[in-house]
Amino acid sequence: QVQLVESGGGEPQAGGSLRLSCAASGRTFTTTYMGWFRQAPGKEREFVGTISWSAGTTNYADSVKGRFTISRDRAKNTVYLQMNTLKPEDTAVYYCAASTSVSVSPRNWNYWGQGTQVTVSS
Repeated sequence: QVQLVESGGGEPQAGGSLRLSCAASGRTFTTTYMGWFRQAPGKEREFVGTISWSAGTTNYADSVKGRFTISRDRAKNTVYLQMNTLKPEDTAVYYCAASTSVSVSPRNWNYWGQGTQVTVSS
């Protein structure tokens, strides 16, 4: 099993920045990719981006490309989501996930954190 704990949520203003963290523990060696997803009220969970543990290769949704950056600290088993130039439409609960394969579909991810709320005010 892999345990994931997100932190860093908050209530920034539009145009501001926020950094989320996701600490992984347990059998982390069984996972290859870490992902970030988000879910706004009344909407389905959507893909934000992914990173590979080994090479640090990243992939982003078009809606966040150029504004969000995913990084990882392998020594700390922690993944980060740096969010800049935030917009009100970025408001959502943000989840990190872990899997052995990369996918934009939440259904293909094996492990999930509890989520952290980000509310961007205009």
